[in-house]
Amino acid sequence: MSRIDTLAAAIQTRLGARVRRVPAVAGELTLEVAPEQLVEACRELRDAPELCFEQLIDLCGVDYLDYGRAEWRTQDATSSGFGRGVSRVRDDLSPGRPRFAVVYHLMSVSLNWRVRLRCHCLPGEPPMLDSVNDVWASANWFEREAFDLFGILFKGHPDLRRILTDYGFIGHPFRKDFPMSGNVEVRYDPEKGRVVYQPVSIEPRVVVPKVIRHDNRYDPAIKDPARNG
Repeated sequence: MSRIDTLAAAIQTRLGARVRRVPAVAGELTLEVAPEQLVEACRELRDAPELCFEQLIDLCGVDYLDYGRAEWRTQDATSSGFGRGVSRVRDDLSPGRPRFAVVYHLMSVSLNWRVRLRCHCLPGEPPMLDSVNDVWASANWFEREAFDLFGILFKGHPDLRRILTDYGFIGHPFRKDFPMSGNVEVRYDPEKGRVVYQPVSIEPRVVVPKVIRHDNRYDPAIKDPARNG
């Protein structure tokens, strides 16, 4: 049994059905917990002597808006190539998935374990989860960051306010539907002698091709000399 599987079995033995293992890449262990079980599960992950995850090394928000959507798919398209565009195709991998989630990266210094814990936020606006600040003090600023950038509220947080954006900032810039140019801009007004906020004046840009050209520049024989003999 690999070390990752050993850790997964130890967590499953301790927490049972409160957590479930989800697929992950790069040989990492990722678990998912329900919102109502979050704080209790985190406390057990910290306090159980066979787990001992005494350190929260990171916490981040996730926005699953349009997750799994392939916007620009053609019969011979690549995920990043020129010919990506004709029709929008919806390909939800998990129908009914809540839009927002929070991911907790935990480390056991004493046992040299690492685990990723994911918890989907309660449905509704604003998205909401219980704070784990009482479990790991390092969650304080991490949760403020997730609140600032994603608009996720953490119930029980002692001082939930913006930490990266300015006081007059509108919206949450890491949300997938936040405009690339923002909502407001800041400039110095010489007449008022101070900084003022105003609606953004940047014109939206189209960043996808409007026309798909089928000419010899994209002939496979020209693009790939090996296929051209």
